[in-house]
Amino acid sequence: MSDLPAPLAELIDDFTSVGPKDRLQLLLELNEELPALPARYADQPGLLEQVHECQSPLFLAVEVTDGVVRLFFDAPREAPTTRGFAGILHTGLDGQSAEDVLGVPDDTPFKFGLAEAVSPLRMRGMVAMLSRIKRQVQEQTGG
Repeated sequence: MSDLPAPLAELIDDFTSVGPKDRLQLLLELNEELPALPARYADQPGLLEQVHECQSPLFLAVEVTDGVVRLFFDAPREAPTTRGFAGILHTGLDGQSAEDVLGVPDDTPFKFGLAEAVSPLRMRGMVAMLSRIKRQVQEQTGG
C-alpha cells in the first residue's frame, strides 16, 4: 500500500486487522471525528457539491492551496455510516498533496474490508465521494 498517503494506508491497516463487527465500530468512531463545517461553508451550503450516490444526504467541498488538499463534508448526524465514510476520507486525505490524492486508486474504498459489513449501495457512495474529491482536485490544479 505504499502508493497510498500514509494516513489512508494506516486506516486500511486498522480496518483490516480486525473482524467485520469491529470494522463497523471503527467506522462509527470516524463518524464522531468528522469535523464540523467552517462558517464559510455552513453559511453558504450552495458552495458544497452533493454526492447523489450516497444513501443519505452528503455534501463535500475541496480546496487546494499551494498544492495541499483540504476536505470539507456535511452529512446529518442521523447518517453515521455515511459520516463514517466521509471520516475515512477526511482522516486519510485531508492535508495531503494534490498529487498524492490524485494517485489514490479508484477502488481504494474496497480495501477497508467494509464490503463484508455494509451494502454494495453504501460502498458505491464511498466510491462516488472519492471520485468527486479527485475530480475537484483535478479541476483546481489542472491535473
